[in-house]
Amino acid sequence: MEDTLDTAVATVAGPVTVEVELRVNGQVRRLQLDSRTTLLDTLRERLGLTGTKKGCDRGQCGACTVHVGDRLALSCLTLAARVSGQAVTTIEGLAEDGQLHPVQQALLDQDGLQCGFCTPGQAMAATRLIAAGHAGSEEKIRDHMSGNLCRCGAYSYIVAAVKAAAAELDPEGQAR
Repeated sequence: MEDTLDTAVATVAGPVTVEVELRVNGQVRRLQLDSRTTLLDTLRERLGLTGTKKGCDRGQCGACTVHVGDRLALSCLTLAARVSGQAVTTIEGLAEDGQLHPVQQALLDQDGLQCGFCTPGQAMAATRLIAAGHAGSEEKIRDHMSGNLCRCGAYSYIVAAVKAAAAELDPEGQAR
């Protein structure tokens, strides 16, 4: 019996370039990107915003957490083209006029940094949970921060930082 191969040829399309407009930390940026480019790679490699970390690259550690509009997004799983036209806030965008955001300052003050690798994602998640009114108890804070891993095990310091920052912010997450 003779082996036969199917000789049908598959057509493989090359990369598709798309125009993407992002409002990153208040600044409009227009880019030509491969349609498969993640928001994380766009921020880090195309825009030079390296505060957002590439951890697991699978959406499981939270190191790449950013704000897209008023929600949290794992930028390693988010295609930049999918958020075109939307506001994106990174860790670099939390500080205003050279002053750290209360969450950033609290992480420093409460020693919630340790190695610092997870800190940007922790800060981004913390600002949203405070704005959403979920900082009322340590249990709620832990629950809402559970998607952000800390290899150093600084969780108790991070929870203390969230509590301290929440005391300085109004219910919408703005400094009092």
